[in-house]
Amino acid sequence: MHKVTKFLSEISTFFRKSDSDHAMFAIMDVIKGIRMNEWTLFGRKSRSGSKYSLLQVFQLLLVCPCFMIRNPFNIYSSPLGGKLGCRKDVFYEFLNDGRTDWRKLMYHIVSQLWTKVIIRSDHTSEDTCLMIDDTDFPKTGRRMENIGRVHSHLEHRSILGFKALFLGITDGISQMLLDFAILGEKGKKGNYGMSEKELSRRYTTERDEGIAIQRRIDEYSMSKIDLTIEMVRRAIKHKIRFRYVLADSWFTCAKIVRFIRSRHIKCDYIGMIKVGEEGKTKYRFERKELTAPAIIKKLNKRGEKKYSRKLKCWYICADVVFADTQVRLFFIRRSKRGPWSGLLTTDLSLGFFEAYRIYSRRWSQEVIFKESKGLLGLGKCQSANFAAQIANTSLVALQYNILSAVKRFMDYETIGELFRQVAQDSHELTISERIWQAILEFVAAITKVFSIDDEEVLDALVNESDELAHICELYQCKMAS
Repeated sequence: MHKVTKFLSEISTFFRKSDSDHAMFAIMDVIKGIRMNEWTLFGRKSRSGSKYSLLQVFQLLLVCPCFMIRNPFNIYSSPLGGKLGCRKDVFYEFLNDGRTDWRKLMYHIVSQLWTKVIIRSDHTSEDTCLMIDDTDFPKTGRRMENIGRVHSHLEHRSILGFKALFLGITDGISQMLLDFAILGEKGKKGNYGMSEKELSRRYTTERDEGIAIQRRIDEYSMSKIDLTIEMVRRAIKHKIRFRYVLADSWFTCAKIVRFIRSRHIKCDYIGMIKVGEEGKTKYRFERKELTAPAIIKKLNKRGEKKYSRKLKCWYICADVVFADTQVRLFFIRRSKRGPWSGLLTTDLSLGFFEAYRIYSRRWSQEVIFKESKGLLGLGKCQSANFAAQIANTSLVALQYNILSAVKRFMDYETIGELFRQVAQDSHELTISERIWQAILEFVAAITKVFSIDDEEVLDALVNESDELAHICELYQCKMAS
């Protein structure tokens, strides 16, 4: 049972321990520092007689991007395939299991990673912000479970796929993903943009009541506002401390503002607001209910518009009442005739420059999406099972968080730079394995010609060369497993 007992330790021996600055070694070191056990992560133990435990399968899926493995199908043909000897079915069964509470698992791991960040001297709690944003998950298969059409703000049209709502955290230097939900959009007809025939052909499966995936399915049709509130509430419950919640204009509403202000911890909201034709929200300003354009017009006539040479923009500040809460509005204009944009904050102590500086950190969430989609395959899962969609997104989020932690510790400039170094290390592993196979063939030929023991030849080769000794570590691990 569980013959591969020291999975992470064996993978670590693939790389020279003296090269502590190698990206792959740093990643494995961070993963080994995370406390993991099956009962805490999965709420269950591995089946008796299983060759590979749940924890080993999870750890392998977690390090797949480090070995340039895009999906479980490619594991067998990868450098790790010969070591493990298991095929794709082991991993697909694990991903499709709806009993795993991936949200609980994510918080268990990210809490440990974030703790490693906040104890550093370059971390300041006053700069810590939660970030809310959504992104598109385009899909190609119409038979996926819960598949539908959603409106893409990027392409300005309806696309086949899901919406994914993410909660991230940043301290201005590092950013990580804490929570997410995969959503659909019912549309005006309530059919998720699908025909009756397409709805009837979507994948379905029977599941036990009360399992973890059922809660995720229930979230599929919830509003983003309600889910945002639930996510922030969960972050507080897991003792994630932050100073501000950042979001774009879609999330700036009375419900969220009231919720943030009612928290027992000291936190505030900073978000964009709609100005112009779409800015129909009214604010109480000088005992009158006025829209944002009306407030701008009134203050502009008074000559309260100011110019910032630093940011090269015009701005106006106004204190108003919104959702029974005192808030401060900042209106920004890039040119004299350009459109106005608006920023709302519940922190009345913030000036324009500080509010602008803090809110600009929300763009790190966009960076997370870009890097995760380009490097880790976020949203690329094509499994028909909704449980696999949740599992794949959770794994990508964890992989990004680990890379973010390594980037912070190793002082890489970008995640992309770190990932390129990982690719080089992975390529080195593949070459080492091929060299070792060539050495074994060479040794076999020598022993046959000279009738000597192959162990003596191998011992002489390895002891005479540090490079061959390093390659031999791979061979020893394969034999041991």
